Amino acid sequence: MADKPAFQMDADWLPFHPNPSKPAYVPPPGAVDAHCHVFGPGDVFPYAPERKYTPCDAPKEKLWALRDYLGFSRNVIVQATCHGADNRAVVDALQASGGRARGVATVRRSVTDEELQALDAAGVRGVRFNFVKRLVDALPRDELLEIAQRIKPLGWHIVIYFEAQELPELYDFFTSLPTVVVVDHMGRPDVTKPVDGPEFALFTKLMREHTNFWSKVSCPERLSKLGPPAYGDVVPFARHIVESFPDRVLWGTDWPHPNMKTHMPDDGHLVDVIPQIAPTAALQQKLLVDNPLRLYWPEEVR
Repeated sequence: MADKPAFQMDADWLPFHPNPSKPAYVPPPGAVDAHCHVFGPGDVFPYAPERKYTPCDAPKEKLWALRDYLGFSRNVIVQATCHGADNRAVVDALQASGGRARGVATVRRSVTDEELQALDAAGVRGVRFNFVKRLVDALPRDELLEIAQRIKPLGWHIVIYFEAQELPELYDFFTSLPTVVVVDHMGRPDVTKPVDGPEFALFTKLMREHTNFWSKVSCPERLSKLGPPAYGDVVPFARHIVESFPDRVLWGTDWPHPNMKTHMPDDGHLVDVIPQIAPTAALQQKLLVDNPLRLYWPEEVR
């Protein structure tokens, strides 16, 4: 009898696309997928007891294969909530990447200076604060501020994940953070509302008035009501951010697309959205190469 898997993925979990299409768009040399994940394998890197979902395994080897197939050169691997504050899967991927990956970790107040130094040596360059209630129980703000102060001397940044309706309540806390702050997926705007409406205007104000804020213009598959392949209702929001703040934007696949409930995106289609949101070669160069290098590989920037 075969051994039972260490972890059984959720019954409604959608595994990542097994055969994504080859994108028509060819990224510029050195392009970075600046938001992706690794999951497990669960029998090697166990999922956290407090997790709110159990995914399919999505190991580093699959991520490297996708990177090469889509025409990218590097990855930024973001710690997933299913692993809690156990960053071993991310660190393992970073150490196996040959310098072609950097990471964003999750840490708690109890993390030691030695552990932070070890994460830094492995290639971690930031920490993630998650405020999406269905995914994680948010830490107290005093703990988050303490973590922020401790990672600042390392030159790390903070990644924040929240939903648009939560921004008014979180705005003052976010602007008190002492580092570069990268917002996941444009703060998840409601794309049925106007680009120039009050909800997205608040996010635009955050970016305009606080120049330490960056945005990932990623995850149209999570935001769109129209759906694939073009995700046309998301394009005006992402293009507005790219054109307004060209030096502070990043892009990523979000592979392996955790917690998708309606469809599993074709990563080739996601890449083909890039020239719609960054319509010139100069904007594409900033979005995919110059900006992520400045943030994650600053030692290579002259």
